[in-house]
This record gives sequence, structure tokens and C-alpha cells, in this order.
Amino acid sequence: MEFDEKITALAFVLVIAVGTGGLIAAPMMLTETVLTMVAPSMAIFGAIMLAIGVKHGEYRARN
Repeated sequence: MEFDEKITALAFVLVIAVGTGGLIAAPMMLTETVLTMVAPSMAIFGAIMLAIGVKHGEYRARN
């Protein structure tokens, strides 16, 4: 499977949505806490990891 920008963005949003939905469904935290604190931090961390993964893939493709 080849990942282009569209598939990568879809997978990124899907992973964040599943994680957020699971936290909302579980009675651990208030929904407001999940939506205002946890979901944005998941998205930021995911974006950082995606950038590192892309750079690592570029490195592996060159060497």
C-alpha cells in the first residue's frame, strides 16, 4: 500500500478520532477535559511523530 498525502491524512484523523472516541466512551475523564486537553495534545504529538516518521522514511529511501 502506497501512502500519499490523502491516505496519510485520513489515517491520522482516524487514529485521533478513535482515541478520542474511546476516551469519551470510557468513564475516566469528563468529555470537556478530553476535547479541550487530551485531543489537541494527541493531535500535536501525532503531527510531531508523523514528521519524524516522514524524515526517517526519506533517510531510509536515500541510503
